[in-house]
Amino acid sequence: MEKSLVTLQQDAHCSSWNYCAQRLAVGSVDGTLSIFDSSDPSSSTFTPTWKSKVHDACIFKVAWVPPEYGDAVACVCADGSCSIWEEVEGHHRVAQPHGWTLCKHFDVHAAQVLDLQFGFCLTSLKMIVAYSNGDVKVYELQDPLELKKWELQAEFRNVIDSLPITGKVSCQSASISWNPQRVESQQPSFVLGFNSDLPKFNSSKVWEFDEAHQRWLPVAELSLPEDRGDQVYSVAWAPNIGRPYEVIAVATSKGIAIWHLGLNPDTDGKLSVEKVALLSGHEGEVWQMEWDMSGMTLASAGSDGAVRLWQSNLNGVWHEQATLETTSS
Repeated sequence: MEKSLVTLQQDAHCSSWNYCAQRLAVGSVDGTLSIFDSSDPSSSTFTPTWKSKVHDACIFKVAWVPPEYGDAVACVCADGSCSIWEEVEGHHRVAQPHGWTLCKHFDVHAAQVLDLQFGFCLTSLKMIVAYSNGDVKVYELQDPLELKKWELQAEFRNVIDSLPITGKVSCQSASISWNPQRVESQQPSFVLGFNSDLPKFNSSKVWEFDEAHQRWLPVAELSLPEDRGDQVYSVAWAPNIGRPYEVIAVATSKGIAIWHLGLNPDTDGKLSVEKVALLSGHEGEVWQMEWDMSGMTLASAGSDGAVRLWQSNLNGVWHEQATLETTSS
């Protein structure tokens, strides 16, 4: 029998579990950030422990900072700003009005923030931010004990060639997914796709950090020549447990494409790609995708109000494993 874990208010707009699924951060339409906790790790009951209006605009994304850097969440808002909120020491799991505090606010400038993700780069924490003008910025945490000390490390655009782009670019959304592996011998990498009015921006590219030259390089493009103008709604990089290749899901208007990404670069530093499946079933856009811890099951949610689970059989054929229909979208 299904059991309710958390009851959210009607204005809840987005949510995110922490790394161990014992805390839930919820962003609301009115700019309120709420934190829910489970008092007992073995319990499936969550109660609100902190709630405050932290922005004037709708919060449309919340992301937890990796646990090595404490309990903190980033909020992305509809006005294009983003901020990082940190739990104050001594208030853990206690309903205090000042249990969380603002440690960093990124002001709105010429472009709005569309998506952000945290990831590791050797011994430092990185934050990738995608903007509505097509810019991609990489921030690096300068002090692991101070979440307010971020420095801009790199800035580039989601294109393969270096030809100048003329005219103004307008991006409606973006999706970033880090390679979840934390192997020291493996360079940090992430996949990024845009939903924009410029086709060359849209296709998902895999970016890898070049340690020797201290820069980010595009090492693969996850699209066929006839699909490179398709707008990308969501991307998700699967955990890799012993596979000789990586698996990445990319959602466009044509469906959810499953890609295999090679591990060994060619002489030009590029990685081989292979599109192994195109999953259809959602009616409308796919907003979000998540892999399970094994990287074997993909969950997708979209504008049709359905959550679908996808798996591959022993022959490598992908199929829909289950569908959860909700009462409304």
